[in-house]
Amino acid sequence: MSIVNLTPRVVRIYNADRPDSVDDIDLGLEHVIDPAPQAADLEPIELVTIYQDEVPVELIEYGHADNLPAARDGVFYIVPLEVALALHPRRTDLLVTHTDVTTSDGTVIGCRSLAQPT
Repeated sequence: MSIVNLTPRVVRIYNADRPDSVDDIDLGLEHVIDPAPQAADLEPIELVTIYQDEVPVELIEYGHADNLPAARDGVFYIVPLEVALALHPRRTDLLVTHTDVTTSDGTVIGCRSLAQPT
């Protein structure tokens, strides 16, 4: 099995016991997955504009992704949450970061696990 990071940033996976609010990014670090050259992203399709109380509202179809390779046996792709949710249940090979790890100022530096939306 291999995991490809199709997010725009490095994915750091920490052990479950790693506390939050600690600025040492190496404490409890178990895996680092560098990003691929191009990140997966949603490609919305604008269907029509309707008006609600004279305010334009675009009806948009999501579910089309840019820079997402075809599914392959034994390969999982880490993607942004909105990509995974838009393509569920058609793609079962998409993973997202889960359970954020933060520094003392609340900056997200990684996660404790990956998740597969169902």
